[in-house]
Amino acid sequence: MNGKKGSVEINIPSAGTTKIKVQQPGSGKSSGGDGDFSIKAWVWKVWEFAREDSNRVKFSFKVGLAVLLVSLLILFRAPYEIFGTNIIWSILTVAVMFEYTVGATFNRGFNRALGSLLAGILAIAVAQFALSTGRVAEPIIIGISIFLIGAVTSFMKLWPSLVPYEYGFRVILFTYCLIIVSGYRMGNPIRTSMDRLYSIAIGGFVAVLVNVLVFPIWAGEQLHKELVNSFNSLADSLEECVKKYLEDDGLDHPDFTKTLMDEFPDEPAYKKCKNTLNSSAKLESLSISAKWEPPHGRFRHFFYPWSKYVKVGAVLRYCAYEVMALHGVLHSEIQAPYNLRITFQSEIQEVTSQAAELVRNLGKDIGNMKRSVKTCLLKRLHSSTERLQGSIDMHSYLLTTASCDPPENSKPFPKLFELSNDQQADAESESNHDLEKDSDLTTPKTFSGTLPPEFAAQAESYHETVRKQSRRLHSWPSREVDAFEEEGGLGVDSLPRMRALESTAALSLATFTSLLIEFVARLDHLAEAVDELSKLAKFKHEGLLVQPSF
Repeated sequence: MNGKKGSVEINIPSAGTTKIKVQQPGSGKSSGGDGDFSIKAWVWKVWEFAREDSNRVKFSFKVGLAVLLVSLLILFRAPYEIFGTNIIWSILTVAVMFEYTVGATFNRGFNRALGSLLAGILAIAVAQFALSTGRVAEPIIIGISIFLIGAVTSFMKLWPSLVPYEYGFRVILFTYCLIIVSGYRMGNPIRTSMDRLYSIAIGGFVAVLVNVLVFPIWAGEQLHKELVNSFNSLADSLEECVKKYLEDDGLDHPDFTKTLMDEFPDEPAYKKCKNTLNSSAKLESLSISAKWEPPHGRFRHFFYPWSKYVKVGAVLRYCAYEVMALHGVLHSEIQAPYNLRITFQSEIQEVTSQAAELVRNLGKDIGNMKRSVKTCLLKRLHSSTERLQGSIDMHSYLLTTASCDPPENSKPFPKLFELSNDQQADAESESNHDLEKDSDLTTPKTFSGTLPPEFAAQAESYHETVRKQSRRLHSWPSREVDAFEEEGGLGVDSLPRMRALESTAALSLATFTSLLIEFVARLDHLAEAVDELSKLAKFKHEGLLVQPSF
């Protein structure tokens, strides 16, 4: 019955095995053999999820405890005889009001209390007015009031300034509808409204009490830790990206068209930096919740500047954009030759290490709630950046006439400052003279006379060595080079096109260094934002903090 719907497939193995596999139609897995393994894998995944953040277990325990406490009012006969079936509203209140953090619970409780109170008052007033109009007009008035309340609350919760109170308008809607309809059927709207308001108050009180007294999870502490971790993630991602860029020789460079940037397993810090870019909504939510919390722990004064944490996070994301752009250059198809990258290795590493050190120190100051002097670090960083800029400017000819050595040759290019003073002056003058006269792209320019013979030979064999490296992934674009080979070699007409393509590959190094310099420039704004936060939050002072002036 193979190929027909509803068939049962029986695989009879060869002698020596007696397993019979029965597969039911529509099932993706066999009926036996994998159950225990799947359960073990699922249990292990749950264990890892709980161990990653112990607060998740604490939150679950607190919710269960709060629901149990309000359920006792129904399980025991005495409170049930007092409140009756309306005590169910206590369980409903705990279920919808209990949030992960204390601040979020206070915020949700405020919206719940205010919405229920307004809904109860409106329900009582409308019910009394409808009752006085007679039995015929009473249901009409109640129906019209339900329509108006639903339309007004739904419109008001969309108002931009009232979006934080969206839950309160929702509470007004369903509480008003339930109270006035049940009161109409039961014939006593005032008693119904008061019983349900009492039940809501009991549920809200239990939810707040349990959340504050039993393993409290403060939104302010969560916001503080989240911001500090973002600083460390940014520094780690920067160092990881620069390290791979300087160590990658291009031989095993992955094909970007087949490998997505999110799937690089050897870059764990990249994903953390990406999470920093996506943390805007989380920081904003934690900041709103933290404003509802009373002074606690290390945050012991009123009106703590939680909004400044969001501002620092925004400036930090402003810096993280540059790091993500550096990762983009690292995994781009246009790659500078390896020996050109390591020519500026010392300057790039120096800037990177000092920038990462500054970012970590800023995060450490926020984590320890202390203010320390950052002028020296900023001056050192700016000095290193100026040296990198000067080196790129002095040796810019390497970015336009760079020589691609064969794969076995990975030595950096010689720099002008490695020559004598006379040779350096002659080389600079000749380089400027060549750039002014370089109008014919069919004839490659080379340095002669004052430059070492080794460098002159490298410049003369530039296009020849590129052709030999056509199979290397960082010789971009490989398809263009292969096409030139199929045509029978590099002709005179193809030289301008080849020089343009190869110059673009060399200029990717200039792109990488310019992004790194821009990252350093943005660190000034980050230092200013952290300093402003430390002043408003009254961090412990560790010395005179001098504002940098560059």
